[in-house]
Order: sequence, then structure tokens, then C-alpha cells
Amino acid sequence: SSGINAEWPLRPGRMQCVRSSLLSSHARLFPLRCFSSATISDTDLVVIGSGPGGYVAAIKAAQLGLKTVCVEKESTFGGTCLNVGCIPSKALLNNSHYYHAAKHEFASRGIKIDNVEVDLPAMMKAKTNSVSALTGGIAGLFKKNGITSVHGTGTIVTPNQVIVKNADGGRTTITTKNILIATGSEVTPFPGIEVDEETIVSSTGALSLKEVPKSLTLIGAGVIGVELGSVWQRLGAKVTAIEFLGNIGGAGIDLEIAKSLQRSLTKQGMKFKLNTKVLSAERTPEGIKVIAENKKGKKEELTSDILLVCVGRRPYTNSLGLDNIGVQVDPKGKIPVNERFQTNIENIYAIGDVIDGPMLAHKAEDEGIICVEGMLGGVPHINYDCVPSVVYTHPEVAWVGKTEEDVKAAGTPYKIGSFPMAANSRSKTNQDTDGLVKVIAHKDTDRLLGVHIVSSVAGELINEATLAMEYGASAEDIARVCHAHPTVSEALKEACVAAYAGKPINF
Repeated sequence: SSGINAEWPLRPGRMQCVRSSLLSSHARLFPLRCFSSATISDTDLVVIGSGPGGYVAAIKAAQLGLKTVCVEKESTFGGTCLNVGCIPSKALLNNSHYYHAAKHEFASRGIKIDNVEVDLPAMMKAKTNSVSALTGGIAGLFKKNGITSVHGTGTIVTPNQVIVKNADGGRTTITTKNILIATGSEVTPFPGIEVDEETIVSSTGALSLKEVPKSLTLIGAGVIGVELGSVWQRLGAKVTAIEFLGNIGGAGIDLEIAKSLQRSLTKQGMKFKLNTKVLSAERTPEGIKVIAENKKGKKEELTSDILLVCVGRRPYTNSLGLDNIGVQVDPKGKIPVNERFQTNIENIYAIGDVIDGPMLAHKAEDEGIICVEGMLGGVPHINYDCVPSVVYTHPEVAWVGKTEEDVKAAGTPYKIGSFPMAANSRSKTNQDTDGLVKVIAHKDTDRLLGVHIVSSVAGELINEATLAMEYGASAEDIARVCHAHPTVSEALKEACVAAYAGKPINF
């Protein structure tokens, strides 16, 4: 026997099943794995990655008439944000807040409830349902816009060819005029600490704990740390955050705002050890033992059920084959691009977390649209001073533009207007008065330079400030716009009144 069944001819681009024979007295045939191969030709654009930047870019490209293929290594679309980042974390933050309010706040609001309990499996199911609905929505949008999707790991082999290693072991070869790298980022490991996603977890594991831990230690009190720490603290864990910096909230936050957030979270029960570095972590019968040292050299030992390592994220660029084709990558793994998001190879583009700037989903989305429009001759424009940031704790923190530290360092003449939420009528009626609005304006021109908000609805309010700054508004411009009463947005108006006129009305 030849060992090849004549009924299964080998044809390029078709399912290929190779059977080898094991010579025996019965000459039996034993089937091996089947591999598939395919070729997609004459594509205008291949987008590698279907996170917020990638899937939005793919849809825009298809809407503009480009034959578009999107490559995604995971089984579902949406990238980190939809699957193990922004979306599941906001589901847990929202529902854990409801539980915390029911247990600790409802009585003071005239609502009596007995025996409030956490049903963690149901809470996790609600999270999963939200994720599934949104990732499935992207699949529907791809179908609606005629986008071809290929699941597998993509490697760029030439400036006009991408080979995708499929989950079944086969491969898909795609020839294209343009390639857009939108592969996002991955969790930054902590040297010497091995994550198992069970007792030592990354943000991914922290979104799927099987039970509420009695104690939780965070390495890092940036955005991810304070958000996920808030979830488990509300559900009953004792949470301690170890932060190398002297403030919480990560790099880029205004220091006055960081202090306001820290006061609120401390009042809720979280503990913070700032200016402190982690020396080691080990598994012991009592739990995860962490040795930390503050800037004065004093060492401290902390033991907890769970250790969450959240020291940031790094660009996902290592496995793309960039070295093979000469795409430049800086020492941090980021890809340098020009104003059209072109790499040093003109038909290969990059957006989102793999390029410079804050690792934010909405930044990547805007870059994706602008990049694709630029491919077709559009004039690219994005003002990175008008990209807002939000921390989804309670209260939320949001900001856009310069911090007070930024303008001081630049020597820019400035003035500040602030207004406390405790003096805002809607915040009073909601019994939700933690926080403030801080407005930074140019001392001479009154132009808005930065807006910083701590409030339960800061993530919504910041968009008014972002729109105003995008159009070059002054503090007086917002101050003279009629705001509905009673609303939390009046606090922004009052802060702008304080900035341009020297004093607010209601404080």
C-alpha cells in the first residue's frame, strides 16, 4: 500500500488529509491530524487584531470600500478590552457597587433590607453575558459590513503577505496592499513572581476568582489596581495596595485629584502603602507572603489569600515577525509611526497600544478611523491633549488635558478654579458628595488647559470638557453656558466660573 487513500487527493487550498500506513499483518491505516490551508488574495487591508482599535478600523475600511480581512488570535472578537479588560471589569464594578450600597447605604436612605448576600456565580454570569453580547455584536458588525475574519496567530512575512496559523494547525495565506497592526498589549510580568491565575493573579485572573478572598494584596495602585481592588473590597475582602510611586491612580493623574481619590477609597476600607517596593513574593501554607520595603528602607511582611500583580501593560509586538521585514520597534516594544500611523515601511501601519501614548481603548478607536481615512487620502488629525482618561472607582476620576504639575513644569502661566461636590445640589440630594471639579486655564487667555473631576459620574461629565477643549474654549465659555438644574454638571460650570471670575457662585 502507498499509505495515501486515492479518494483524498492533495489539492492546494483544499482540505488535505494525509494517512500513513503502519505495516502489519493486516496493513491497517491509521489516520493522522487533518490540516487545512487557504489563500485569500487581492485584499486591500489586513488588520491584525480585533480589539477596539482593530475592529473599528476594519469596519471603517469596509465602509469606505476596501476589501478588508481581520485576523484575531482568540476565538472571540474584541481583544483585551471586551474579553478580559474594560468590559468585564465595569460589569463587576457596577454590580459590586450595588451590593455595597444595599449593605451599607440603603438604611440611611430609608430602605430596609435584611440578609443581603453576594451570589458570586450569578455576578460572574452577568459579567459573562455582557461580554458575550458585545463580542458577538462585533461578529455581527463584521458580517454586516462584509469583512472577512480569520482566527489564528498572524505573522507578517513580507510587506504584502500575512500568514495566519489557524487553531487546527493549518494556515491561511493572505496577500494584501496594506497591513494594520492593532495587536494591543499584554500584562507586564513582575520579575521573580510567577502568575498562576489562581492565588497569584493578573488582572485576567482577578476578574474570575471563584470565591471572595478574605484578604487581597495588590502590587500596584494604578488604574487597574484601584478598580479591581474596589470590586473585591466591596464584596468583603480586606485589600492592601503596595505602590512604588508616591500617589495612587498611576502616572498622568493630577496629584491633588489622586489625594482626593485616596481619601475616598481609604474611607471605604482600602489600605495603601505608597513609596514602597515589593522585594519578593512566595506561596506559604498561610497564603501568599510578600516582602515590601519603603523608601526609608523599612521592610514589612504581608500575607494574603490572593496576590494581584498589576504593574501595567506592555505592547504585544513580539510574535508578529516584525524583525523579518525590518519594521522598527523601540526598546519598550512600541512601534514608531508618523502622523499617518505609517511605520518605516509605508504600507504597514500601527495604532493603539503598540504605538506611543496612553493605552486607552477610545484612543485606539479614533486612531483606527483616522488611519484608514488617511490611507485613502484623508488628512489625519488627532489632538492627544483632548483624549480623556477615566478611573471607574466610586467616586470615579476623570481628566483631560494638562495636570497642574504639567503646567508648572512647562512654566505656563495658569489659574485654577475648583468646586467641591459637597456644594453641588444634585450630589447633596444623591448623598454622594465625595470629590470636586478642578479646572486649569491659561492665566492670560483663559483658554482651558485641563479639567479634572472626582465624582460618581466623572466619566460622563468629562466629555463636555473634552468637547470644549477640542474647540479651544475658555473657562468663561463654559461658565456662560446654561446648565440644567439640579445636575452634577453644574459643578463643572461653577469651577469654570471660579477660574475666570475668581469666585464661584454657590461656594
